[in-house]
Amino acid sequence: MNDWVLCSILVGFVGGIFVRSFVDFGAGFALFLLLLGAVVFLINKKALLFSLFLFSAALGMLRYDFADRNGARSALDLYIGQSVTIEGLIVDEPDERESVTRIVLKTDDGKTKILVTTNREPRYAYGDSLSVRGKLEKPKDFTDEVTLREVDYKTYLAKDGIYYEMFLPKIELVARGEGNWVIEKLFAFKHSFIENVNRLIPQPHAALLGGLVVGAKQSLGKKLLDDFRTVGVIHIVVLSGYNITIIAYFIEWLLSRMRKNTRLIIAASVMILFALMVGASATVVRATIMALLVVLARGTGRMYAVTRALLIAGFFMLLHNPKILVFDVSFQLSFLATVGLIYFSPIIGPRVKWITEKWRMREIAVATVATQLFVLPFLLYKTGILSLVSLPVNLLILATIPLTMLFGFLAGMFAFVWSAFALPFAYAAYALLAYELAIVEWFARLPFAAVALASFPLWLVMIWYAGYAAVIWRLRLRNSAQLFSS
Repeated sequence: MNDWVLCSILVGFVGGIFVRSFVDFGAGFALFLLLLGAVVFLINKKALLFSLFLFSAALGMLRYDFADRNGARSALDLYIGQSVTIEGLIVDEPDERESVTRIVLKTDDGKTKILVTTNREPRYAYGDSLSVRGKLEKPKDFTDEVTLREVDYKTYLAKDGIYYEMFLPKIELVARGEGNWVIEKLFAFKHSFIENVNRLIPQPHAALLGGLVVGAKQSLGKKLLDDFRTVGVIHIVVLSGYNITIIAYFIEWLLSRMRKNTRLIIAASVMILFALMVGASATVVRATIMALLVVLARGTGRMYAVTRALLIAGFFMLLHNPKILVFDVSFQLSFLATVGLIYFSPIIGPRVKWITEKWRMREIAVATVATQLFVLPFLLYKTGILSLVSLPVNLLILATIPLTMLFGFLAGMFAFVWSAFALPFAYAAYALLAYELAIVEWFARLPFAAVALASFPLWLVMIWYAGYAAVIWRLRLRNSAQLFSS
């Protein structure tokens, strides 16, 4: 019964957010659902689940309304297309691209965010207070050069509360160190770590390592990024759930000799601080919440229900920012990949026993196939790019990622003491990075590496996932019947 109650609440909450993402019925409709849920329960207490569903759907709509309040008309709308001077604070780590840097600036009133695109030099940091003068514009949608599809750029930025842009404005530094002290220190450590890596390892290997270990926002270059997309491994360029899981296990291993309560507190604190340091993207937050639940379950001796953990992680993320449900592709892909890992791995595992278990090859192969199959329909719908070499490239690369991260982390840390101590680890990390980049570049050059689809309709995606659900349901029923008969 408890599982059904949880399911009704979560499905209702998510459903309310989903509907509100496309249609605004007004707050009155949400209040009507609240009232209807109460009336249904009073009339028939056996309809508890339906009442909870209506109540949760109303709360989901209201939560979206509250998050969307900043999207209403702002006083800055009066100055669109004009040159204005605005003072504000950098509230996120600057995103360094190949030739420009993108900065998120929050105005002094704390209500409005502006995306500022400026030159790479001079460099600015989180917590810097700036005065910018330039032409204020609204974000515009654009057509992707590769897929030739329209990108809903306005909505993508709006999910983070960004409704305005400035391109190459005149910038004056007003003050430094005006942000959160803890986050400033975390970013400072991260930048020092990246500088250590850059001294020891050449580009683009260093940029890839920075992305793997600490989620560094350094450009790999357009050509190399296109190669990663072509072969279907763009997810390793930045921290993904796979990387976070590796880090969680490493932290747990380091603290394994401590007392249980102390270990839990330190592990949870380190993981939360790490998530903040790497930018707390949707993928990182989801993976961090699930990893925290894993650590808690192991520490308390309670069974870790991964499906429930996934739902809880998603609930808290949507509670924080409901707009990511529909408008954040990384959030969607992250959850689909995890669902595939949970439900497809047990199906695929028994069918690939011919793969050796040495170096965890079978485990990696099963996880790779499960996640790749499950995210495929959604990727085709969103990008229109079908990578024909994604599976072999993932199998060849993912097995080396843990060691790459370990050697890269040790190189960056030992460099704080003395660069000579870090060199052996830097050489090992460089060799692995060179191998991974060579695999990507070689497969990307194949003429059949990827196929671009003009369109992939949503209805076909829904049918595809309905087929997945039917297969999973049927196999679960068969396993239950076999267990009962035995």
